[in-house]
Order: sequence, then C-alpha cells, then structure tokens
Amino acid sequence: MNQEQNNQTTKVVDQSQRPLRDLRISVTDKCNFRCRYCMPEEIFHKDYQFLQKDKLLTFEEMERMVRVFVQLGVEKIRLTGGEPLLRKDLPVLIEKINQIEQIKDIALTTNGSLLKKHAQALKDAGLHRVSVSLDSLDDERFGRINGRGISVSTVLAGIEEAARVGLGIKVNMVVQKGVNDQDIVPMARYFAEQGHTLRFIEFMDVGNSNSWELNQVVPSRQILEMIHEEMPLEPVASDYFGEVAKRYRYQGSDTEIGFISSVTQAFCSSCTRARLSAEGFLYMCLFATKGYDLRTSLRDGTSDEGLFRYLRGLWDGRTDRYSEERLSMTKGISDKKVEMSHIGG
Repeated sequence: MNQEQNNQTTKVVDQSQRPLRDLRISVTDKCNFRCRYCMPEEIFHKDYQFLQKDKLLTFEEMERMVRVFVQLGVEKIRLTGGEPLLRKDLPVLIEKINQIEQIKDIALTTNGSLLKKHAQALKDAGLHRVSVSLDSLDDERFGRINGRGISVSTVLAGIEEAARVGLGIKVNMVVQKGVNDQDIVPMARYFAEQGHTLRFIEFMDVGNSNSWELNQVVPSRQILEMIHEEMPLEPVASDYFGEVAKRYRYQGSDTEIGFISSVTQAFCSSCTRARLSAEGFLYMCLFATKGYDLRTSLRDGTSDEGLFRYLRGLWDGRTDRYSEERLSMTKGISDKKVEMSHIGG
C-alpha cells in the first residue's frame, strides 16, 4: 500500500465516529473449562463438534490479517479463544505479530490453567500482558463454576509465574448474584495484597447458551460500594479513548481495581474493537448476530489491497451498539448472537 493510503488509514471511523484500534483474534474455539456463563457442559459436551484443523486460520493467515488491519489503524492485539493456550505453538504467532512495528501492545486472555507451563515462552515471544479469568478463591465454588473441578491454586500458580517472568497481569472476575457475589470482597482483598489489578465484570448476555437473566447481574456500583466500605477507593482517569474499565486505586496505594459495566453503563459510544473468530469470520460487536467471512478471501487469491478495501467498507458502515439498545428495552434483544466462546471476551 502506498504512503497516501497509509495516511488515510489513521482516520477510518464508523458511523458513530469510532476509530478501529483493537483487534481480538480467537485462535481456537476449544476450552478445557466448562463455565456455565460461557460453555455449559450440557451444550459443549464430550461429543460436541469443535472446528476441524483445516477450518481454523493458520498463523500465517492471522499474521496477514493483522498486517492488513494495521493499515486501518489497529495498534493493539488480544489473543483469545476458547482457551488460547490450547492452540499448539502459540508463541510462534506472537512472535510473528511482535515483528509488525505498528503493533504497540499484544495481550492474551486465558483461564490461567496452563499459564505456569507457558508463561516464559509467551514472554520470550513478545507477549506484553495477560488477563486471567478467576471467579472465586473458594476451591469448591471455583470448581463448580469452571465445571471441571480445577483448583484455584492451579490458576494462582499461573499468575505467579506470569508475574515472575515479567508479564503484566490483570485478573477478571465475572460476578453473578447467588453464585459468587460472596467472593467480591475476599477477591479484592487478596489481589490488593498481591499488587495485581482486579477487574469486576457484570454478568453479560453474550451468546445464546448461558441462561442470562437481568436479575443475576450485580451492578458495578454496588460492587464498588462494598469494596470501598472496607478498602477506600479513589478514581483514576482513563488512559485512552475506548478504555472499557472504570478505574480506581486503593487510597494510599498504586494498586488499581476496575469495573466493566456493559449491562448497567453501556460503553458502545467508545468501542474501538473488532473480533476475528478462529475460522476467520469478522465480528464488529461482542454481541454480534452476523459475521463476515474473511477466510474465503484469504484462500481464494484476494490481494491485501482487496482485503483492505473490504474491511474499510465494513468499518465505515458499522453501526453496532447492542448494549445501548439493550438498555432501552425491557426484555432485551432476542436475535441469536455469536457465542462468546467463539470470539473471546
């Protein structure tokens, strides 16, 4: 692409004037957990047909897509799943992406169960940081949530190793009323002592299989008040346009805590993220009902220029704002949505 096109790419915005800055790539649709809010066992059972290898994008195809996306303004990459550490040789992909000079940040979202084994290789390949999902410090409760009886200690060991090798760390907790809301303050206390950022995520109606109900949502404001009562907090200014978490720090400390409130305080107006599924479909909203097939174009001889023009047209026409629309409806939106396990968080 010529210099004139490169200059134009920094200005690509959608119908709500939102730029494209973040690309989330799902590297696999498989996961070794069966969390009820994501991949419940009765649906994703032992006979469930996950994607065959030839349907998955290769690392070379993912790298090519990143190189096209950076021409549209993408600067940050997040690798997701499923559980991304189930994808063989993942550091190879990270190394490829790390060589693209326009990319400023490479992150990974993981359940942490395999992190201890892979942390050093991930760091060596160029990964900057990890977001680790952990919904309770109570072993019995966490085992029920993850559906596999995997212990808290396994995840904590992964976090400890990631910190040792120098990866940035954030811990994500999805809060559900009557499931793990009793763990809010213990989680905050523990990770404040560890010096790691903990982010509370409101239980969301992602996909079609997690039996979401509004009355299961614990609002971020309520969580904040619970923690503030024991450990006083003060707000922290946002770092950049499109930051999804409202940030606070513990008074007298540099340790932060965050709240992702996509149910009670929709942040669609500043969303800068696109999502690429493991088999090469582009989704422009976490709650999307439609994806755009890029794998066919990657494999039928379409040029990078052709991909660039197609993607620019898609983003130019983007109008997605599901969370804001949900807030205006008493019963939500019933259209079938892509599963979170298919495109990551």
